[in-house]
Amino acid sequence: MKIIIEVNHLSKIYKNDSLETVALCNLSFKIKEGEFVAIMGPSGSGKSTLMHILGALDKPTSGEYLLDGKKVDELNDDELAEIRNQKIGFVFQAYNLLPRITALKNVMLPMIYAGIPKEERIEKAKKYLQMVGLGDRMMHTSNQLSGGQQQRVAIARALSMNPSIILADEPTGNIASIQAEEIMAIFQKLNNQGRTIVMITHEHDIARHAKRIIHIKDGKIIEDGNNHQQKKVN
Repeated sequence: MKIIIEVNHLSKIYKNDSLETVALCNLSFKIKEGEFVAIMGPSGSGKSTLMHILGALDKPTSGEYLLDGKKVDELNDDELAEIRNQKIGFVFQAYNLLPRITALKNVMLPMIYAGIPKEERIEKAKKYLQMVGLGDRMMHTSNQLSGGQQQRVAIARALSMNPSIILADEPTGNIASIQAEEIMAIFQKLNNQGRTIVMITHEHDIARHAKRIIHIKDGKIIEDGNNHQQKKVN
């Protein structure tokens, strides 16, 4: 199985006047195509900074990040935008939906930017909304939906360009535990279909759904292994 994400000696340092804050320190790991990985850590551990780098939304201070074999720091802005639109689907804690347009139109947005014809956009948006169990809520605006339903719309939107990787940043952080379990069941289904899932979370109950957990503390990896055989990183 091929390596789809590779991180080598990656560090991120934020500089503000004379202050330096080390967000990530010398991280190295690989994620194979089709893995379901949870990245865990307390607030301030650097996990969201890592997610932004993996999503090509930020760049490391040093080290190397390869996405599907390509060095991300060698890509130009157009190539980075294409990766974010075509290869990666993002799911955020705050959903990031437009509140006054329908679920269907929210899911169609990435396809509009990609220039996909209208009929095809509608067909695909309907398919993905049905996949996440919202076939009967397509014409509701997002502010008419519950938190769990809004996150389902966000997942359908993330799937709209048929990405190989889903990056989810605290995807259950704003919803009730019953709805969170339903969201995780969707992620497991997507992973069983072959998609690579990388999820940020601080909740053990959510992380246990992943097949592998990477624990981060103070910007460093302290454990990395499958859910039942965690191994410490020296």
